[in-house]
Amino acid sequence: MPETTAPADQTPEATGSAALEVAGLRKEFGPLVAVDDVSFGIPEAGSLAIVGESGSGKTTIARMIVGLERPTRGTIMACGHDRSRPTRSARDRRRRGREVQIVFQDPYTSLDQRQSAEATIDEVLRLHHGWPADRRRARIAELIDLVGLDARQARALPRALSGGQRQRVAIARALAAEPRVLILDESVAALDVSIQAQVLNLLADIRDETRVSYVLISHDLAVVRQLTDEAIVLHRGTVVERGPTARVLDDPQDPYTQRLRASVPRPGWKPRRRALTDAGEERQAP
Repeated sequence: MPETTAPADQTPEATGSAALEVAGLRKEFGPLVAVDDVSFGIPEAGSLAIVGESGSGKTTIARMIVGLERPTRGTIMACGHDRSRPTRSARDRRRRGREVQIVFQDPYTSLDQRQSAEATIDEVLRLHHGWPADRRRARIAELIDLVGLDARQARALPRALSGGQRQRVAIARALAAEPRVLILDESVAALDVSIQAQVLNLLADIRDETRVSYVLISHDLAVVRQLTDEAIVLHRGTVVERGPTARVLDDPQDPYTQRLRASVPRPGWKPRRRALTDAGEERQAP
């Protein structure tokens, strides 16, 4: 896809330059409306955060984009192809896998425990590219190096790797399909803070090198700030605010976004202890 630069007053949807376009997306589970009239676009090498509390519809959107859920209404276009309806052939499924991949939250369950990192990546290369063994080996080495693992870790089973190392394998597996869009569904939430920072820096470097576009699903505003250019805020399945990430986080306009921002602990914050009164009722301790 050729690189284009849109004027400041035009959206990716308006210019046709989007790697991913979502329009009027709605998802119903019986009487429950999980997602309602959600639209956004992401340019090549762009990054969008979808922010909201648990149950706001974030992961449902991710599952619809990747094809694990079917939209009730609306369209999903990736690299100019409609992903709104089920595929009809193995060829279409492989093409979709080369357009969009996802990295899930839990690195302890998202990998096959019987496969080494090398075997995990090799399986994707065989499925999506059909390359001969020597070319696959070379590409595996490139991906292992790209995500910051060494040869010993590449040969190890998941049980011998740390959580951060497992998530690096999951990222390498997703990149093996050479997708234009990578969905990160709370992909660093299960990691401790120091490992989070390493993985986020890695993801930023990968975007610079490969020009892959990111959709970051997260409730962590610090992660959102570090990795994304644009953000939308979901409340009960509906977009209540959108704009550049810095503006949304630093100057939120919608009351719900303001509450989300205010809920982030500030430096020096300490939880308030609860104490019992003589009558046995709880009260906030000073």
